[in-house]
Amino acid sequence: MTETKDDNRTRDETPGLDLLKEELVRYLGARMDHTLAKAGDSLTGATGQLLDIAENGGALPKAATRILGGESPLKAIAGEKLKGLMGGLLGKTREALGGKGGGRSGTTKVTSIIESLDVGLPIRAVYDHWTEYEKFSGFTKGVRHVSQEDEITTNWKAKVGPSTRGWKATITEQVPDERVAWTSEGAKGTTHGCVSFHELTPTLTRVVLVVEYYPSGFFEKTGNLWRAQGRRLRLDFKHFQRYATLTSEEAEGWRGEIRDGEVVRTHEEAVEEEEAEAEDADEDDQVEDDAYADEDEVQDVEEEYDEEEVGQR
Repeated sequence: MTETKDDNRTRDETPGLDLLKEELVRYLGARMDHTLAKAGDSLTGATGQLLDIAENGGALPKAATRILGGESPLKAIAGEKLKGLMGGLLGKTREALGGKGGGRSGTTKVTSIIESLDVGLPIRAVYDHWTEYEKFSGFTKGVRHVSQEDEITTNWKAKVGPSTRGWKATITEQVPDERVAWTSEGAKGTTHGCVSFHELTPTLTRVVLVVEYYPSGFFEKTGNLWRAQGRRLRLDFKHFQRYATLTSEEAEGWRGEIRDGEVVRTHEEAVEEEEAEAEDADEDDQVEDDAYADEDEVQDVEEEYDEEEVGQR
């Protein structure tokens, strides 16, 4: 079978291309060896790889490909080493989070927050300030906006680190002047929390806050490792203490009662009951005052009678 002219040309040019590639690799290796002489053994080792390829053949490493593309040898090798370092770091982070590839497998780490602080106010005043959720954005640093949907549901937007998070909170239990428990659902995580109020003296109240935060998503889980959410919540808790102690505004609060996520007594009903109890207490005090007044009057009459009897004698 007769070879064509194109077949002869291809066969003749192949050795020339191989020689050009070999010389190029040798030149590249020599140049890298000169450039990276002061960069340490970890960088100059790449030169040996190139020389080995020139002598024994093989594929060019990624760093060499980047150099052929126009990058400086130092930048190319440093870039590849950085990619390797970041890959190892991401792998360890995923392993620490209990999942593979940032998925949902494994055990999610939980941020648990337990804090307490004392406020120099009666327990009713502290409780009422806490239940005015829409005012939180005015005195905290993290909360950006709060809107109240109904008696048990509120929508929150807060800043955590460089980003803003939003979630919906549902109150599961609320007893006036005692405790408020809630759960929340958001794109980046869920929480279970409870705040309780304890009277130390008539003008000093202790507030205990317990929250569990369950992050969702790779970046949120990574942020959880640095406890960013916990630091934000603790700081805003102290801002509540400052606000409640120093504000001159009298809080109305929400005096209703919630059990198992349902309102069992509305705010209006609670206020009416409190007013009725106050009226009954006032009536009792009046009856007691009248009784004391009658006793004093009887005593005065008896003393007057005794004096008259003595005078007649």
